[in-house]
Amino acid sequence: MAMGGAFPFQWPADPGLDAVALLPPLPAAVPADAGVAYYADAAAAADMHAVAMPDFAAALAAMRREEEEAAGIRLVHLLMSCAGSVEAGDHAGAAAHLVDAHAALAAVSPGSGIGRVAVHFTAALSRRLFPPTTPSPPPPASTDAAAEHAFLYHRFYEAGPYLKFAHFTANQAILEAVQGCKHVHIIDFSIMQGLQWPALIQALALRPGGPPSLRLTGIGPPSPPGRDDLRDVGVRLADLARSVRVHFSFRGVAANRLDEVRPWMLQVSQGEAVAVSSVLQLHRLLADPSDSDASFSRAGAAPPAIDAVLDCVSSLRPRVVAVVEQEADHNKPGFLDRFTEALFYYSAVFDSLDAASGGAGDAAAEAYLEREICDIVCGEGADRRERHEPLRRWRDRLGRAGLAAVPLGANALRQARMLVGLFSGEGHCVEEADGCLTLGWHGRPLFSASAWRAEENNNNHSDNSNAEDGSGSEESNISCSS
Repeated sequence: MAMGGAFPFQWPADPGLDAVALLPPLPAAVPADAGVAYYADAAAAADMHAVAMPDFAAALAAMRREEEEAAGIRLVHLLMSCAGSVEAGDHAGAAAHLVDAHAALAAVSPGSGIGRVAVHFTAALSRRLFPPTTPSPPPPASTDAAAEHAFLYHRFYEAGPYLKFAHFTANQAILEAVQGCKHVHIIDFSIMQGLQWPALIQALALRPGGPPSLRLTGIGPPSPPGRDDLRDVGVRLADLARSVRVHFSFRGVAANRLDEVRPWMLQVSQGEAVAVSSVLQLHRLLADPSDSDASFSRAGAAPPAIDAVLDCVSSLRPRVVAVVEQEADHNKPGFLDRFTEALFYYSAVFDSLDAASGGAGDAAAEAYLEREICDIVCGEGADRRERHEPLRRWRDRLGRAGLAAVPLGANALRQARMLVGLFSGEGHCVEEADGCLTLGWHGRPLFSASAWRAEENNNNHSDNSNAEDGSGSEESNISCSS
C-alpha cells in the first residue's frame, strides 16, 4: 500500500560510528546459566543501590547532628557569657549576649536535651535582666496555686525514677532501723500527697511477728481557707493502714518553713523508735555562703536555720534520719559558677528524663524543674531557696549536728538498682560510695541518699515537750485501729 510522506523511522543509509554505537550488540552464544548470572548481577546492582542510599542518608543525618551539636555548644557559650556579664554587673553586655542566645535557640532542635533546657535558662536570664515593670499580683492563696504545685510534683514523680529512688531508699533505711520495734514514730519533713508511705505501711504489715504500732507526723504548708490538705492525706493513709491491719495514727503539722517547727510540736513519746525522713528539703534551709560567716561573728546572733533544724532532729534521738538531696553545687557565692553548674546539671537531668519517658518528654515534669531553674538563676539572698550542695558537705554538716552515718547495705543497693531498671530507660545507674547511694545518669550523680542516727553520747534530748503551748502551728490528728 502506498503511503504519502516520509516513513516514521528509517535506518540511516550510512550509519557511521555514531549510529553504530546506537545499535544493539549482535547476539552471542548464550551459556546455560546466563539467566542465573543475569539475575545475580541485577540483584548485586540493587544491593549496591540499597547500600548507597542508607549511607547517604546516614551521612546527611550525621552532618545534621554535627551542625546541631555545634549550634548547641555555641548556645551554651552564649549563655555562660551572659551569666559572666551579669556577675560583672555589665547589663548592656549581658543583654547583647542574651539577644544572640535567643537567635541561637532557633538553630537547636527544641526536642533535644540541650534545646529544652536552654529554653528555660534563657527565659530565666531574661527574667533576671528584665524583670516585670509592674509587680505581678500575689498568687491566689490559694487553691489553684496549691493544686498546681501538687499536680507538677505528682507528674515529676511519675515521669522518672528520681522520687521513687528517694522514697524507696529512705523506706529501706527506716525498715532496717526499726526492725523489732513495737512502737514506731516517723516524722516526714515534707508530706506532700503522702506518696512515700503506702509502700512502707504494706511492708510493715508483712513484717515477721506482726506489724508495729505506727505514728506518722507529716509536716506541710498551711492549707487554703476551707481545706485541710494534711488531714486529707492522713485519711487516705489511715484507710490503707486499716485495710492491711496496721495500727496507725497520723498528725499533720502545718508550717511554712521547717525551722518554724519545734521539738514539742512533734509530740515524741517515751519508748517510740523515731525515724525522720527528709526528701529534697534540707537544702532550702541553707544560707548564702557569703553571709554565713558574718552571722556567726555577731554576738548573740541566731544560728542558721539549717543548724537549728538539725539540732532539733538530733534532740529527738532518732534511730535513723534518711536524707535525700540533689547531688549538685548550686550554693556557690559566684553567680557564674552557680549558673554553669546548674546548666550542666539540669542538662543531664533533662536528658535522663527524656530517656525515662521513651523520648516523648513530659511538659509538666519539666515545668516542675523549670521552677527550680528560675529560683537558682533569678533568686539572690533570702529570696533564693534552691541551694543544693553535694553529699560531702552534708556529711560534715550532719556530723557536726551529732549524727553518725549509717551505711546503706548491699540489699538496699541491689533493690534500688532493680527499681530504677523497672522505671527508667538505659543510662540511669545506682552506685554505692562510703555507705551512701547515688542515682546518676551515664556516670554523673544526680541525687544522693544517706542514712544517719543520733550519736550515743547525744544528751540534748528535750524534756520540755509540754512546756509550751501549740500556738503558731496547725494540727490534724487521725487514728485508726485494725
